[in-house]
Amino acid sequence: MASVGYGAPLLEYSGATGPLVEDPEFNLLLENSQNLIHKVLEAIPGTHRSCINLEILVLNSTVENQKLQYMATNLGIHSPPTLKALADNFTLETCLRHMSEGLQLHQDLLRAVQLRLATTENLTSLMTDIRDLSIQIKKMLRVVKAEVMLQPTATTLTSRLTGDYQVQVAAHLILVQLQSFGQNIVRSLRNIAIANGERDDTGL
Repeated sequence: MASVGYGAPLLEYSGATGPLVEDPEFNLLLENSQNLIHKVLEAIPGTHRSCINLEILVLNSTVENQKLQYMATNLGIHSPPTLKALADNFTLETCLRHMSEGLQLHQDLLRAVQLRLATTENLTSLMTDIRDLSIQIKKMLRVVKAEVMLQPTATTLTSRLTGDYQVQVAAHLILVQLQSFGQNIVRSLRNIAIANGERDDTGL
């Protein structure tokens, strides 16, 4: 069932499996990714204000957003893959793949609503940052010798945007979900940095 994900905060990496990747390129890509995801998260509130003109749609209103879950299902807004703390059953490769797949999902969803919104300058800039982050994550996958074989996400969202209200709600729900997923990406990248013996002082 399609729903907007509000995943629980990730546990921090325990250090049980030791350093993951001894490669300077990987650490540079990791640092770039950390900077980009913070840029994405910082841009979401401004993008929301510029795109959403219905006063009832508030970005950080947990109760109201939970009430809109049925709309997410009806519109076909799928949840991104789960991100968890690194462990033997949730490896670095799996973590990076889930990040990449989730970013692809949000790119496709945002693209579906972009043409139906009156103001898109901030949204276009946000989508560019998501694309740049996705590139960095895919490069990390290549460093760990993992094949990158992502296909565009199949979505029925475009056909379900039958009016301005549906467009507004869809854009709102996608940005809410992206914010939650982005916060989990921050935690996942921090876990990876800790596993590699790096420090992350960016918070969240």
